[in-house]
Amino acid sequence: MNLNVAAKLQERKQRQQKQQTKLNLVSLMDIFTILVFFLLVNSSDVEVLQSDKTIKLPDSTSQQKPEVTTVVRVNNEQLFVGDRLIAKVSEIDTEAENIEPLLKELKYLAYRAGALPEDKKEAGRPVTIMGDEQVPYRLLKQIMQTCAAADFRDMAFAVNQTSPDAVTEAGVSG
Repeated sequence: MNLNVAAKLQERKQRQQKQQTKLNLVSLMDIFTILVFFLLVNSSDVEVLQSDKTIKLPDSTSQQKPEVTTVVRVNNEQLFVGDRLIAKVSEIDTEAENIEPLLKELKYLAYRAGALPEDKKEAGRPVTIMGDEQVPYRLLKQIMQTCAAADFRDMAFAVNQTSPDAVTEAGVSG
């Protein structure tokens, strides 16, 4: 009986060696094509603002995604629009209603962008303000007034997104 089983195993091995396995590349290419389209479509769902190590953003549990806009960044020392240094915080006149260098830069950006469509004139141009959590409210208010004066009235504040569970665990409930 052992001879019979050994003979069957030997015969099976010989048949397997004769039949070479073939890789079906068409199916593999279909899978990769679908994967590429999936990644292209879903890569636009996340927007990461330019990070600035000198700015520590406040945390938020908001689920609303930000739009791509003009970014005004402020820390305890400097004020930027995009990557361009506009003014040093120590040189900003806190008694003035507007920050003149910021107003000039925002008006220039509005001029370059052209006229707003009729449906967006009421809301104004969009702007995202990235302010360090230690920046005084007085300075943030002055930046907001300057943005509004330059027709950038659709304002948003950049924050670090956290889960609602993390906020509850920290002892803060909203």
